[in-house]
Amino acid sequence: MFELYLDTTDIVQLTRFNKALPLKGITTNPTILAKSGRGLKENLKLCAEILGTEARFHVQTISKSTADIIKEAEQLYNLPYDIVVKIPATEIGIAAIKQLNNTPIKVLATAIYSVQQGFLAGLAGADYLAPYVNRIETMGTNGIAVVADIQLLIKQHNLKSVLLPASFKNTHQVIEILKLGVGAITLPPDVTDQLFGHPTVQPAVNQFENDWKKIFDNKLSYET
Repeated sequence: MFELYLDTTDIVQLTRFNKALPLKGITTNPTILAKSGRGLKENLKLCAEILGTEARFHVQTISKSTADIIKEAEQLYNLPYDIVVKIPATEIGIAAIKQLNNTPIKVLATAIYSVQQGFLAGLAGADYLAPYVNRIETMGTNGIAVVADIQLLIKQHNLKSVLLPASFKNTHQVIEILKLGVGAITLPPDVTDQLFGHPTVQPAVNQFENDWKKIFDNKLSYET
């Protein structure tokens, strides 16, 4: 089943969008956590109160060696939540992913900027792959094409990895990525807000209301 995440720990935005969207959980990174001004455990507690006990949280390691990444991943796994450990798809990160492949710990390979990065992380056994769509675009490469190529390789080689693209600037990028059939996606609140908006929607709703009131005043449909 498709998984939708918000790329934030903003409690106000999380509360807002959880009312309308079937959120699987949230994705975080060291920058998001630092900007929140709250530590990981406090953030997870607050987010779990909104999303429920079944929510999934993607949390990134900050260790700098393969051995330390694995130790950090084990500590994250022991937290009382459904944790997916995010590991940057560097050489030492992919080495850690490979070693964690035969454990119960779920892993997301993050900071993917190229097809080869994604494929190597998939070969190492990553459960999720997070290519950075807009960041790839800003480097002058077609981010959507990169995701498409990774998706193709994962399928052709029958790897278990689920693509979870991240880094979006607009709804066009989101829709083009969804058309590729990825299994998951994570969106920042501002782009999520854009998905609900269209300049002609509210005028149309207002017209319906005005036309109704001309005949039925403030009665509801079932009262007429």
